[in-house]
Amino acid sequence: MFTPNWTALALAALLLIAGMPAYCQDANTKKAAPQAAQPNAANAMFQGSRQLSQIGKYDEAVETLRQLAQSHPELKGLAHEFGVTYYKKSDFINAITYLKKAQEEDPSDGEAVQLLGLSYYLAGHPADAIPPLEKVQTWFPSANVDAAYILGICYIQTKDYAHARAAFAKMFGVGPESAASYLFTARMLLRQDFSPVAEEYAQKAAALDPRLPLAHFLLGEVNLYHSKIPEATAEFQKELDLNPGYAPAYYRLADAYSRVQKFDEAEKLLQRSIWLDATSTGPYILLGKVLQKKGEPDLAVRALKRAITMDPNNPLAHHLLGQAYRDLGRGEDAERELKAAAQMEAH
Repeated sequence: MFTPNWTALALAALLLIAGMPAYCQDANTKKAAPQAAQPNAANAMFQGSRQLSQIGKYDEAVETLRQLAQSHPELKGLAHEFGVTYYKKSDFINAITYLKKAQEEDPSDGEAVQLLGLSYYLAGHPADAIPPLEKVQTWFPSANVDAAYILGICYIQTKDYAHARAAFAKMFGVGPESAASYLFTARMLLRQDFSPVAEEYAQKAAALDPRLPLAHFLLGEVNLYHSKIPEATAEFQKELDLNPGYAPAYYRLADAYSRVQKFDEAEKLLQRSIWLDATSTGPYILLGKVLQKKGEPDLAVRALKRAITMDPNNPLAHHLLGQAYRDLGRGEDAERELKAAAQMEAH
């Protein structure tokens, strides 16, 4: 494959320009000047609204643009600026109106096209969001989200699962028919509460690659969500057989055992989860609950206090700690923790 020498080409271009007759250069300069002046002038005039937008003063930014529209109605780019400002303001209905106009004025305005798609999605119209998002999948900083991800979610919400899988496969750099693509899509489906399809896709991922990490873990989560404890337990165990260093699998298997009152087995699994990853609060909270059920409130207090140190605003941890204190006869401490839990839940 031929690879151009860009340095040589650049030098050649410079020499060509340098060797141009003066009248050619003057003609081109005169020709280009009016075209270059317009964007520069527009950018200067939009600077005030952009600065206001950057510091979150969106109403003032919109008002500045309105004044510009009154004094310079012919100014190019006004619809674009209005659309971007309304998008940042989270006024997606107005954003859609102006971004559609901006797209009509300049079909090559990739930012307007992308923000139009995102505005449709955020306004609750995923089907309308798909065409513009399909056109532009480059990420623009003003979007504040990854448009490729939103495109995949739009496909899910319109039940176009095949295209969703292709979108997520592209995001993660895997083949659209690979086991990994089915697994990634299953995870996104579960997050969007499409659990039946998530289970189907996770099963497909496991069938395509029986040793694929996290496929059985996801199946276990789906079964646990539906309170299918034996099925969940079997899937979590399969995950641990393949992936014995994965701390969340021990935690979720312990959760399954705790629901059928196998507290000793749950405690052992939670200890393993904590040994592998001491940064997650979930195992500590569940361990506190399991120890309390086993009649060991003093040990439960230790686990729950550790969880609260890591996550002070977790209402469940405070509630369980209050119950453990009550079991120990520490009424004042129990009342304090239960009150804190109630206040956090209220917020």
